[in-house]
Amino acid sequence: MSSTAARARGRSTQVERSARSRGALLESAARGLSRYGYGSLVLEQVAREAGYTRGALYHQFKDKEDLALAVVGWVDEAWGREVGEPARRQPDPVGELIALARGHAVFCRRDIARVIMALRLEFSGQDHPVGAEIERISKTLVKRCVGLINAGRADGSIPPGPPAKAVALALIGALEGAVIALAGQAPHDEELAARAVAGVLGLDGHPTEGMPNG
Repeated sequence: MSSTAARARGRSTQVERSARSRGALLESAARGLSRYGYGSLVLEQVAREAGYTRGALYHQFKDKEDLALAVVGWVDEAWGREVGEPARRQPDPVGELIALARGHAVFCRRDIARVIMALRLEFSGQDHPVGAEIERISKTLVKRCVGLINAGRADGSIPPGPPAKAVALALIGALEGAVIALAGQAPHDEELAARAVAGVLGLDGHPTEGMPNG
């Protein structure tokens, strides 16, 4: 192997190691934030549970705020990949909303899924970068649901009712309440999350059972 190829291979290996350590630290931090919240998160413990030193953590993240923001972004990306994008493949607004509900319930079976809900509660009413990022993510989801509700009302699949934004907020609240209350009760969490969303939308008798989650 030439020296140039060896250096390239070395850089590639280093990038892979860095990606692995970052992923492990993010997952460990996500579990810690879910269990203890931001205020009680101990970075040394995050590093230790990930199998790395505190120095390795600080090589990836400058401080706790930087780590928490990275975790929030990481969880949001995972949700988009596993829930948001598959739901877009549904052929109509109602199907997409039900798929979001079912997919979210499945996603929330994972430890990392509780991060957003835990931090939203912790930072409620505070002026903090982590809280602001969670608020941005929440507003994006509300906007998506509002658009789907309006589209469903336009095509007649969703009945008229309160303002679309109020319905979207109630829908998300009902969904999150259902998955929290039914944590660990698969597959009923998925089915009942779909029913909760259908109920908020006023879809009496809508066939949620057996619908794909994406």
